[in-house]
Amino acid sequence: MVEDVGGTRDSGRLVLAGLPIGNVEDAPPRLLHALEGARVIAAEDTRRLKQFASRAGIRLGGDSGARVVSYYDANESRRSEELLTDLRRGEEVLVVTDAGMPGVSDPGYRLAAACADEGIPVTAIPGPSAVTTALVVSGLPTDRFCFEGFPPRKGLKGYLAEIAGERRTMVFFESPHRIAATLEAMADAFGADRRAAVCRELTKTYEQVRRGGLGELARWAADGVRGEISVVVAGARPRAELTGDDELIAAVAELEDEGVRRKEAIGRVAKETGVPKRRVYDLVHGVVAAE
Repeated sequence: MVEDVGGTRDSGRLVLAGLPIGNVEDAPPRLLHALEGARVIAAEDTRRLKQFASRAGIRLGGDSGARVVSYYDANESRRSEELLTDLRRGEEVLVVTDAGMPGVSDPGYRLAAACADEGIPVTAIPGPSAVTTALVVSGLPTDRFCFEGFPPRKGLKGYLAEIAGERRTMVFFESPHRIAATLEAMADAFGADRRAAVCRELTKTYEQVRRGGLGELARWAADGVRGEISVVVAGARPRAELTGDDELIAAVAELEDEGVRRKEAIGRVAKETGVPKRRVYDLVHGVVAAE
């Protein structure tokens, strides 16, 4: 049975508000009204929120002022409990992060999940998203996509190998000091010719979208890339579910030509076609004859 919980009579309400990802003029009137009328605001960076309010020409909490508290990765667990106390006694809590939507690679999920469990109403003030903005300007297919967030710092090679066969367009976030290494690892895992776009400083003065193969982009990024970065990567090319032996051998050879090691290429072709890995291995190494 599905239960629709609308909140208890005495509970407050959690409002997740999306801030512009760069251009203050992208702020909708509803967001500005909410910031001016808020009594409790949880912000990822209180200083940056106050700077945003100053640029937008508003006063947080209006004439009476708002209680603004920090809400970031290191204190998210503790602060969520404190904000839940406010919500339980009927307060409305507005959560904002530095840019974009709370809960998407930013604090917010934990508190929203807790409110859902307790039946406390949760709503959102939509705003610009770096995920969909990067996707639509990338020039890559938008009909099916997935968001992968920040690639892991450890185990990057294995992680990329696991998603190499993903057929949907993929959107990632990455930091400036890691972007070159990440693009190089993507070129190794996905193929140097896999189409991609590096989108930096979206909606800002120095916005840039660089498109090309992953190998080309990795070489470009080696000179240094600054700013907020999103990476959009084309999905894997579909392969026929049932292929002949010659096609399997050719598929492995194609991946090897793109720089993928033979063992990994065999595994990827086997996974994408549904053919047993041992069969592909034997074909590539001439153990069995083509039928």
